[in-house]
Parts: sequence; C-alpha cells; structure tokens
Amino acid sequence: MSRRVSLSRRDFLKGAAAAAAFSVVPRRVLGGPGWTPPSDELTKAIIGVGGMGLEHIRYGGARLLAVCDVDRAHLRTALEAAGPGVAGYRDFREVLARPDIDIVHIATPPHWHALMSILAAEAGKDVWCEKPMTRTIGEGRRVVEAVGRCGRIFRVNTWFRFQSVFYGFGTTVRPVKKIVQAGLLGWPLKARVCGATGFDWKFYWSGRTYLPPQPVPDELDYDMWLGPAAFKPYHPHRVHGTFRGYWDYDGGGLGDMGMHYLDPVQHILDKDGTSPVEIEADAPQQHPDACGRWRRVRLVYADGCEILLDGEDAEPDPPFLEGPAGRLHRGFRSNITNLKELAAALSDPEPMVTDFSEAVRRRLRFALNEDNGHRSCTLVNLAKIAVRLGRPLRFDPAAQRFIGDEEANRLVDEPMRAPWHL
Repeated sequence: MSRRVSLSRRDFLKGAAAAAAFSVVPRRVLGGPGWTPPSDELTKAIIGVGGMGLEHIRYGGARLLAVCDVDRAHLRTALEAAGPGVAGYRDFREVLARPDIDIVHIATPPHWHALMSILAAEAGKDVWCEKPMTRTIGEGRRVVEAVGRCGRIFRVNTWFRFQSVFYGFGTTVRPVKKIVQAGLLGWPLKARVCGATGFDWKFYWSGRTYLPPQPVPDELDYDMWLGPAAFKPYHPHRVHGTFRGYWDYDGGGLGDMGMHYLDPVQHILDKDGTSPVEIEADAPQQHPDACGRWRRVRLVYADGCEILLDGEDAEPDPPFLEGPAGRLHRGFRSNITNLKELAAALSDPEPMVTDFSEAVRRRLRFALNEDNGHRSCTLVNLAKIAVRLGRPLRFDPAAQRFIGDEEANRLVDEPMRAPWHL
C-alpha cells in the first residue's frame, strides 16, 4: 500500500502545492518516458549545506540552481561558494515546488533523509541522498516504495562498490568480487570489518549523556532542524557536526561510516536482495539518548555467510574474508598463491551504471540505488538495534521484521514528531 507524507505548512499548501499539481514535473518528462533532448541541461538543488552538502556543490553533471539550510550561517557560506545565480532557501518544500529543478541532493542529518526523499520523489525529482540512506529500516522501505511508485532515479552517496580504492586493499572492490564469484575462497564466507582490515569505526561520534539546555542561536531554526525527531532542548552538541552521537538523528560511528564499509561487503557476498537472519552484539548498556561504544556485532545470513564488526580490534591480523578454501587479508595478502593474478584473469562482473547524470538522462538504475542501498543500510540499522538492545535478535529478511521481539520492531518503525509522519 502506498503511503504519502503529509505537508503541514499552510502557505506551502496554498501556493506551492497548487502549482505543483501541474508544473512540478521535470522538463524531460514532458516529452514522454525516457525522452530527453540532448541540449536539455540537468539542474539540481542541495538541501543541507552545513558539512557534506558543501561537497555536493562541486559534484558535476547538473547545474546548481538552489541551496537550502535551516541555519542562516550555513546558507550564507553555501551561497558564497556556489556563486551567482543560485537561490537560497530555509524551507526545503519551497525547493521541491520549483519546476525547473531535476535533481535534489539530500545532505541533511539522517533523521530527515526518508521524508525528504519521499517528498522529492513525489514532486517529480530524482534523488541523490547522503549515507546512511535512512535512520530506520521502516523508513528505508517507504523510500523504496515511493521511488518505485513515482518512477524516479535514486542514488546513495557511497561509492566503494564501484569506484575508488577499497579501504586498506590497494585496489578497487572488483577483483575481490571476482575472487568470491569464482569460488576461490570457498563458501560460506566470513567478513571481518575492523581497524586491522582497514576500517575505523569513529567512536569519537559518541554522544554526551548530560546536555544542559542552552539558548537557540538566532541563525538556527531549531524546530525545523529537529523536524520529525523527538523534541529535546537545544544544546550545540546535538546539532551540526556532532549530531551523529545521538540515536534520534543517527547512530554514532555505525551510522556515519557503516554504509561506506558494509555496502561493498554486501556487494562482494552477493546479498543485495536479502538481509541477515541472526544479529547479536557485545556492547555496554547504551544510554537511551546518546550513542556509545560497542565491542562486536555479528550478522549471519541464512546460508551461513557472516559479517563480524569488531570495534575493539581484538585480533592483530585477521583476514578480511575467510572461507573453507582460503583467506584474503588487508593489502591483498592471501594464503592462496598468486591470488591477485588469478583475479585479473577472471571475467569481470556485469557492468553497472556509475554516472548519475547518465542514469537520470537515460532513466537507468544507478549502481547503488534505493533497493540495494536499503539492504546495505539495513545492515547498519540491524547492528544499531542489536547494540541498543544488547541481546540476540532474529530477523525475517522478506517481511523486514524481527521475529518474536516487539521491542526490536518498535525500532524498525519509530514514530515521528507531529506534524511529520510517513
């Protein structure tokens, strides 16, 4: 069943929504499905320009028309960086109401990602979303539904499955994927994600357990910054660069880096269409508001493949991938002789569309899209829930619900602060 996001702002409903009823369709759609004049320049807007959003200004493939942020200081900085001809907004709904914008980049804190992605899709925009894709598993399902229902192109902003040197390996993911596909390590496989294999969980993104209320700065619309998140009195550690330390907005180092680390592992293991069935975490008892450290998280698939997240680097030189026939260590070291040369001789995997502008123009699925992106974000969210609850969990990958654990399922679909809801 399709679900829509309610819009609450009265003047937006009166003006922008009425205009959107006939004009918010991107120009390329007016010529029919899949049609784009060669001369038709793609345009974009960026929502959230306090950190990563500034990086999105330089991403090519589309002309920047608008930037948006609830902090006036951030907005000024972004407008100066963007140059002339770019408009500034403080309410993202005004951006979505513009019919001349094709692509929306969402670089807000994660508690906004689902709502903005869904509204952008319903406004006829294609979406480039920062990681993590969504803050909860249920939000991810709603984004998948909306993008499919509206026929939009969607990408998550992590790229190690298809480009860049993979953490600690001196190569892209491709030869590792080829080794696994060819069965050179055997099956099932165990993947270790830890500092010793090249991955830093950034535990400095832990929250503070005592935050005395402070006055809201004049330049910040704090109520809009919170949006769907539960109201908590303002403190500067909750917002901007340190928001990642609070469960209401993200998930500490898991939320910040999880998709960067785990999406390539999911791709290597060929698990884009499923999720683990067993999850357990070894962690201190977590604060209900502030994210804390954890020691280990273990995620096991139905076929026995396993992903181990090691937050303590308990082993000095563990293999990144280990199977019954061989091991692969950081630096592409292996107990299999000439493994790198063997990989080079293997056939390449199926090609992926890795240029977002090309995907938008040709209406092709991007390499990391709403479906596989949701599954890799689910790895992050499963780990977060296990850390928060501190007990073994069983998960149904088809229903995307926990089995026999309603407390865990309440973290799959967390309520949003009125008037925002899915």
